[in-house]
Amino acid sequence: MTEAKKSLTRTLVGKVVSDKRAKTVTVLVERRVKHELYGKIVSLSSKYHAHDEKGEYKMGDLIEITESRPISKTKNWVVSKLIQKAELV
Repeated sequence: MTEAKKSLTRTLVGKVVSDKRAKTVTVLVERRVKHELYGKIVSLSSKYHAHDEKGEYKMGDLIEITESRPISKTKNWVVSKLIQKAELV
């Protein structure tokens, strides 16, 4: 039993679409699923508010978020790590 047990906390990867709120980023998570009846691959997306204590993540960054205890009314995710920095245009 030396293998790591499956984590009970969920993690998602998404793109920061808003960083206007204090200590909060809005993350857009997209997933592709097969339509149940027609079989077509459909892209579904969800937005999550994630806690960013230092305000270090900016719009366009690709980040990983982890589920946590409720922090506010709409916020129960915490930014766990930066995957890719947004490219400057």
